Amino acid sequence: MFKLNKVKKEIIFWIVLFVLLFLFIAIEEEDPYIQWEAILFIVSYFIASLFISYIIIPRYLYKKKPIKFCLSFAVVLAIVGIIEELVLEKIFYPNSRGLSLNVFATLLEIAPPILIFTGFKFALDALEKENKIEKLNRLAAENELQFLNSQINPHFLFNNLNNLYASALENSPDTPKIILQLSSILRYMLYDCRKPMVKLKNEIDNLKQFIELYRMQMGNNAKIEFTTDGIKDELQIAPLILIVFVENAFKHSQASQTEKIHINISIQVEKKTINFTCENTYTDQSNTLDWSKGIGLENVKSKLRLIYPSSHQLAINKAKDWFRISLNIEL
Repeated sequence: MFKLNKVKKEIIFWIVLFVLLFLFIAIEEEDPYIQWEAILFIVSYFIASLFISYIIIPRYLYKKKPIKFCLSFAVVLAIVGIIEELVLEKIFYPNSRGLSLNVFATLLEIAPPILIFTGFKFALDALEKENKIEKLNRLAAENELQFLNSQINPHFLFNNLNNLYASALENSPDTPKIILQLSSILRYMLYDCRKPMVKLKNEIDNLKQFIELYRMQMGNNAKIEFTTDGIKDELQIAPLILIVFVENAFKHSQASQTEKIHINISIQVEKKTINFTCENTYTDQSNTLDWSKGIGLENVKSKLRLIYPSSHQLAINKAKDWFRISLNIEL
């Protein structure tokens, strides 16, 4: 279907170009009337242009053989000029232009229309190539995002299954609730997050469930604060971005501390800009994990570069016993 459409477009392109050039050449300016004999002249230009556009340009110019291209182009012009001088002018203008032989002047006359024909075709090819490159880049970006999402989900699942296993070993009464909460989060990740964008409100609801899941696991050992403001129903965001920072905050707080864990999460929306901050306590001496080199964090950085290349600001700061993430996104 694509090839057929392409052929149709090119046929229409050549017909329109032929008609325009015919009207330009065949109509006298001083005494407007159509010179029908000009059709044969234009047909010779047209055939030469087709030969240059579909044989010489692809074979030599696109394959970076400039010398062969120039020589072939010059040969085609010379052939058209000879045909016009020795055949067409002798037939249609025997008492004027056909009386003398002036190949150089003829070449100067035929070169512009042939260059116009081939120039438009070259521009058409360049536009098509640019569209293909754009489609390939878009497809590559979509594939990369799918790959990043496929890494984030197992990463999240691995961490929480370990926590669920520990809860089950302790015969915690919260185990069924943890399973239900985990199931709800995974359902959101597997189905709702297939779209490139989701409602910010839904993403925050999922984030609340995620935080509640960790709250149940950590019990009274952690003080967790989560605040939101300015959330509007119409706002949308790329899924599974904020949750990675929150997960890292919980994971690395637990890795370095057993008590007095503080985690503060805030989402503020001003107009169409979301201001997200996530702070967590951290102790260097007992930490066994490198906060800045996690799989999830690297993935979310890549996603931000792909989805919000020039409309996001991410800052990661460490001060005393605190880590702070600050992310601003123009939605």
